[in-house]
Amino acid sequence: MTELLEFLRTHEEAFRSRARLASLYSDFRYQQQTNSDGYQANASVWLRALTAAAKAGLIPAQAGTQHDRFTVHTGEELLRGLQTQEFGRPLALGSVLEDAIRKKQLVPLRDFLDSKQSVYTKSWLPTPWQVMSWSLRQIGVIGREGAEDRLVKGDFVVMANVEEAAKAVLDQASRTATSNTSRIFSQDLFNATFSSAIGVESLSQKDTSVLLTHLVRDRTAIAYDTSSGTIKFKAPADISVPTIEQEDVTIASLRTLITTLEPEIEQLTQRISKLDAKARQAVTHKQLIAAKTTLRQKKLAETKLQQRTATLMQTEEVYAKIEQAADQMEMVRVMEASSQTLKSLNQKTGGVERVQDVMEGLRDEMAITEEIQNAINEVSVGAVDEGEVEDELEAMERAEREVVEERERVAREAMEKEEAERTRMRLAELEEVKAPVAALLTEENGSASHQEAHREPEHV
Repeated sequence: MTELLEFLRTHEEAFRSRARLASLYSDFRYQQQTNSDGYQANASVWLRALTAAAKAGLIPAQAGTQHDRFTVHTGEELLRGLQTQEFGRPLALGSVLEDAIRKKQLVPLRDFLDSKQSVYTKSWLPTPWQVMSWSLRQIGVIGREGAEDRLVKGDFVVMANVEEAAKAVLDQASRTATSNTSRIFSQDLFNATFSSAIGVESLSQKDTSVLLTHLVRDRTAIAYDTSSGTIKFKAPADISVPTIEQEDVTIASLRTLITTLEPEIEQLTQRISKLDAKARQAVTHKQLIAAKTTLRQKKLAETKLQQRTATLMQTEEVYAKIEQAADQMEMVRVMEASSQTLKSLNQKTGGVERVQDVMEGLRDEMAITEEIQNAINEVSVGAVDEGEVEDELEAMERAEREVVEERERVAREAMEKEEAERTRMRLAELEEVKAPVAALLTEENGSASHQEAHREPEHV
């Protein structure tokens, strides 16, 4: 089993089912007329599988070329990579590719790179594909029953992969490329900076060309100078794509040099440490000749490290000054634009004299408005009898007082009645308690008198 097939069976469920695999490898082109849903289901599976395989770098490439992530190379190599022992080669793959190209899911590479129009333009390059489609039909590759199971050779851009990569690049650039100079890249620096965001170690030359073309023409997000390989991202405030000046080319070169020197210095530092350890080990084992050789290598590495470090420091200092100058230039440009805007607004205002005239006119109109209001008030006062107003107000106040007094009288009487009832109940309770007490006292007095009567004879 080829690496491509192993990947498809791992990542695409349809390729793990024997029944689905038989359907996918059959000549299902006739279903376009008899079962369009079935045809679209198979075509979607194939396009999704090829898109994922291309993104993983597993589409077979021409001999001696690097695997691409944004293009699919069709031809004998692709058919061999998809061939199975049980079902052979996919018989309807040509028709699937035709549909994908018609829907702009796949775009012929040469047309993609050469076109001045965006791929999102409705009438984008209809004629070249019509010619190509007609040619394929004539040789029986697509659109005819019993066609041979072979594909014409060609490279096609996978739009889904390019769009996903472009989004990842722009997202990272919006987070990291915030200053004027940090938005400028060389091709090598662009590749090193954004490869990880795309999910690859390194972009092939073909992929780089496809991605840059898409960002320039279809997304209008960057400016790209093909002669110098300089790339400049559009700032968030920019309405149009900026132009690349000679200063931008220099900045791109400086940034690339800095990013090249930094890992080289790190490698030299590690090499010096290893050589030092190796020399010490040789001395420990009394291997003096080997120790001297290693120390010479260490000295050469230290000299080279000093040179690279000095170069890096000087380059970073120059770059810092350029970055400062670029920021100052941008600040002056903004201030100049602000000055022009302020000047234009002041001209539209008409100067101090016009403002004074306007304010004077405004005061006059406000005075006239005040006079009109006073006149209206005078007319209103003459039409109302103030005495009647006072009498009516007094009557309303008197009626209100009567209502309040009546409410207070009723409340007072209710309180007095309630208090009298509470007093009556307390007196009744006292009477109930008084009767038993009086009886008890009477009984005690009688008993005392009786005892006293019996004691008197004893004293005689």
